[in-house]
Amino acid sequence: MRVVGLSLAVLVSGLVAGARAQQITVPLWPQGPPERSATSTTEKDLTTDRDKMEAGKRVTRLTNVTNPTLAVFQPSAKRSTNAAVLVFPGGGYKVLAYDLEGSEACEWLNSIGVTCVLVKYRVPFEDRYPANRADLEDAQQAMRIVRSRAAEWHIDPNRIGVLGFSAGAHLAVVLSIHGDDLEGGDREGKVKARPDFAMILYPGYLVEDHDLSRLSAGIEPTASTCPTFLIQAEDDPVHEENVLRYYQALKEAKVPAEIHIFSQGGHGYGLRHSGHPISHWPELAETWLHTIHVLEDAPR
Repeated sequence: MRVVGLSLAVLVSGLVAGARAQQITVPLWPQGPPERSATSTTEKDLTTDRDKMEAGKRVTRLTNVTNPTLAVFQPSAKRSTNAAVLVFPGGGYKVLAYDLEGSEACEWLNSIGVTCVLVKYRVPFEDRYPANRADLEDAQQAMRIVRSRAAEWHIDPNRIGVLGFSAGAHLAVVLSIHGDDLEGGDREGKVKARPDFAMILYPGYLVEDHDLSRLSAGIEPTASTCPTFLIQAEDDPVHEENVLRYYQALKEAKVPAEIHIFSQGGHGYGLRHSGHPISHWPELAETWLHTIHVLEDAPR
């Protein structure tokens, strides 16, 4: 598989140069979520010194999120392309890998001129969409807030995408398909919640556990599903069938899609460099964003 010829040193330098401090934090539900939270325990960070390391660093794991928020990270005005991406960290709908699959993704997005909106959605959940629709409510509300404040945040409302990892990738897929189902705080659908594009990284839950050849309930793309970029490794314990089956369904629905399967990489690497070629996925994703004209006006 061809890897775009950008050195690791240049990429890391770009991340550092492009990253900016978090500028804005807003509540997802100012009056409280539409339904009662699954837990009344205070939000906490479960990270300990005994936790697994990823590329030499620990992973921040948040849980008991009952008051979800959006954290907006904006690139420098000089680099800004006016595109935006909502980021959904993974964690099995139990925790959020808030740095590995959240703030570190924002650093990369800012480095290529994209505003990043980091979504701290509610966890834990015992069930996920469609058995539990609260996760979709949070995702829809996040997108509606961003679109409604696009002018204020210098964002093109027609170039707002999603980036999800693991369980967050499942949520990004659900939003891509069901974004404009009438849920949550905008039951009249006055603001479009469906994203304009999606980047799906090592997703879970897209296929049935007992039959990897079948898509899960609710994972049924249509012609209105947004263009999609997919990454997974063959040695991912969550199974590469998640992207293989979903990619085929996208093609059958005539949705533009790009897929990359690597032989090694495992699961849960985020943007940290593991020594495997899959660590260069941000370069592939940036090229794809140019291909679909999201970054056509970006500085090169």
